[in-house]
Amino acid sequence: QVRLVESGGGLVQAGGSLRLSCAASGSRLSIAAMDWHRQAPGNQRELVATITSGGSTNYADSVKARFTISRDNAKNTGYLQMNSLKPEDTAVYYCSALTGGRTYWGQGTQVTVSS
Repeated sequence: QVRLVESGGGLVQAGGSLRLSCAASGSRLSIAAMDWHRQAPGNQRELVATITSGGSTNYADSVKARFTISRDNAKNTGYLQMNSLKPEDTAVYYCSALTGGRTYWGQGTQVTVSS
């Protein structure tokens, strides 16, 4: 069983920054890919950023040049650095991890950007 715990969400003014963390725990953990998703009220969950075990990254167009995904494989922890935040970035942010052929999800962390 793999457990993911997100942290770092909160309330920030437009133009501000937040850093989200996703700590993974479980036996014989080997995470192939870690993603960040978000879901705003009334919207579908959308993929924000992806990072592979080798460090390759991909971003949604809406966050390119503002968000940076990273991971510390030794700590089994992923990060999402969010800069120049906009009110439209307001959402619950979820991390997911692909390991052992299964995808696991965290419980989510709220990010609210005020204008």
